[in-house]
Amino acid sequence: MARMKRTVHGLPTREQILEFIQSSDKIAGKREIAKAFGLKGQEKIALKKRLKDMAEEGLIDGRKTAYHRMGGVPKVTVLRVLEIDDGEPFAIPDAWQPDDATPPPRLRVIEGKKGKGRHAALKVGDRVLARTEETGRGWTAHVMKKLPARTEGLMGVVEIDKSGKGWLAPVDKRVRQSSPIADLGGAEEGQLVLAEPAGRGHRAGVNVVEVLGDPLAPKSFSLIAIAKHGIPHVFPEAAIEEAKRAAKLPLSEDRREDLRHLPIVAIDPADARDHDDAIWAKPDGAGGYDALVAIADVSFYVRPGSELDREARKRGNSVYFPDRVVPMLPEVLSADVCSLKEGEDRAAMACHLTIAPDGKVTKWRFTRATVRISHNVAYEDAQAAIDGGDAPEHLRNLWSAWKLLLAARTARDPLELDLPERQVRLDEQGKIAEIAVRERLDAHRVVEDFMIAANVAAAKALESKKAPVVYRVHETPSREKLVALKEYLATFGRSMALGQVVTPGLFNRMLKDVTDESEKAQVMEAVLRTQTQAYYGPANAGHFGLALGSYAHFTSPIRRYADLLVHRALVDAYALEQPKPAGDLPPATGLSDRDRADLGKVAEAISKAERRAMEAERDTIDRYVAAWLAGRVGETFATRITGVQSFGFFATIVGLGGDGLVPVSTLGNEYYRYDEAAQALVGVDSGRRFAPGDRLELRLGEANALTGALKFELPGSESRIEPRGDRPAPRAKPKGNHAKGKPANNKPAQGKRGRPANIRHQGRGKKR
Repeated sequence: MARMKRTVHGLPTREQILEFIQSSDKIAGKREIAKAFGLKGQEKIALKKRLKDMAEEGLIDGRKTAYHRMGGVPKVTVLRVLEIDDGEPFAIPDAWQPDDATPPPRLRVIEGKKGKGRHAALKVGDRVLARTEETGRGWTAHVMKKLPARTEGLMGVVEIDKSGKGWLAPVDKRVRQSSPIADLGGAEEGQLVLAEPAGRGHRAGVNVVEVLGDPLAPKSFSLIAIAKHGIPHVFPEAAIEEAKRAAKLPLSEDRREDLRHLPIVAIDPADARDHDDAIWAKPDGAGGYDALVAIADVSFYVRPGSELDREARKRGNSVYFPDRVVPMLPEVLSADVCSLKEGEDRAAMACHLTIAPDGKVTKWRFTRATVRISHNVAYEDAQAAIDGGDAPEHLRNLWSAWKLLLAARTARDPLELDLPERQVRLDEQGKIAEIAVRERLDAHRVVEDFMIAANVAAAKALESKKAPVVYRVHETPSREKLVALKEYLATFGRSMALGQVVTPGLFNRMLKDVTDESEKAQVMEAVLRTQTQAYYGPANAGHFGLALGSYAHFTSPIRRYADLLVHRALVDAYALEQPKPAGDLPPATGLSDRDRADLGKVAEAISKAERRAMEAERDTIDRYVAAWLAGRVGETFATRITGVQSFGFFATIVGLGGDGLVPVSTLGNEYYRYDEAAQALVGVDSGRRFAPGDRLELRLGEANALTGALKFELPGSESRIEPRGDRPAPRAKPKGNHAKGKPANNKPAQGKRGRPANIRHQGRGKKR
């Protein structure tokens, strides 16, 4: 097929032509297309050639009219992925603009065969060029190629230069270059917008497709993350209406265990709105405890195959930002009917536990129950009552039972990493009031250990019934990562034997031997990097971090879809109440046949949703920290180096967080060699070292609230580094006549004149 060797100036791309044809209310022929894009002379001839090529490719019907909207789907068209259902993408035409209220057709997307050249798996929001066909089961689309996404790297702030030209300044710190704006779409300077490529290549620019508003207004940072990561945050009307009907379902008296007489308490953050869990315990008279973990019975309301279920599966989990929560379920359920509120009768899945005197859980059983929470207590209030000695009996019993669980946990020796968690507190106007490290109390540990006990019981209960399990899997670190850790520890003068069985206790003992606090913090981060990422799956590989052989998530079904699946499996395994259909709501059954047949695909989808949420939450916190520091640019802070690369090092403000880069070009008038094994930058003349764990004073040079990026610089030549551990400070050497701030090779090669051939490293790396 003949192809044009170059693009005539002004000639629209194939994608632009398709989008114009699809969005046109009238017949869109060559004349209309030429007029719409302002083509003249040779450009019209080139357009005719391009339309002929597109007809031969099957992109258009080939008539002189090019394409006439008939209310159907073109044979080849641009689609936007709307949802991933059990790992299978479904899409709608990207430019669907019907003349009436007809909803767009929903197409099942076939991604193609696996193998070389196959594009990455599709996700919600992706755009593809696909060949479509209508079958007896509906529309199917076969992907031809993946198109640039609307949001990834194309969210930014509009800037207008002196000539009046618009530019898109990115809000993603991974994107360094602004893009020219071809079509402002009504946006004004300073507004946050979504844009999409206007054509191929950077020079083609972008078109603004949506105006989001003031980028620095309260609550904008979470909106940036929601849009950038494609997090579903608007519930379909059908799901909301179904949630309202489900909320009115009565609880049966005869098939639920009545636990309303027990003083069950829910201990949560002070500002919590969705209370998943509550706990109770009493002495059994033999040195142990009878305990109860009551969990919101979400599976009673969210039924397999319903609109609610499809939406919850698509979201995978709730996403928590400082200013808002994007819930997995509509608020009528998540914050009201399912939430275990004080004094209200609630449906619960009850996990009954028998805790032996040595802290081991020896028995368990599961029931559907009705509970009435005695108190909703904040962590801080529960801790204050215990510390003050005036706690009620039900709280004292919980602490006593926890001490037994703690003894068993200590004997198990799970991984203990004391990593600080940043907390952003906002005022009533949504502005930052404070950023602090979240305090860790015994009250947090009490709830955590009761939840772990219930999670283990759920996994083992399903195993004993030979029922399907969605495990929470955390695998043992790979040998490759262990070798890297061994080499890193050697730079501290510490050894690590690789021939032994790797257990969490090995890492705990390693950390216990480190007495210097700055060194311990860095070793702890290195140990964390050695760990694998936890995920959901139907095959059990244990939970390395918790030192457990079987583990599942059971305790948070309001905010995690994995827990909802475990609840349904327990309903099946224990033959618990399964109410019949109510109106148009399906029955409250256990796992559906579809879930049983392909549990692995469901688990993979919710694992991806979890990672998406974590990235969005982390990005948002970074933006809040940068906004908090924006008014303090120029000030000097106590920092600790968290990572080193050939192009510079990253440091975090002690007690606050927020990683910032110190470019190697700002380090002075000498070459710096990157020692990969020690992860250090070393001055080739002075011997000055910058290594992870070092503490030093740095001046804040830049704080970009839109990207969340920080940049530091040395306050001056007088700055002195406090070395990590017992490492002595390097002795100064006479400075040579070297170029300013250029890193040298780890092992310099000999140049033509017998001197080291130093190389400047321009690459970018990930923050540690």
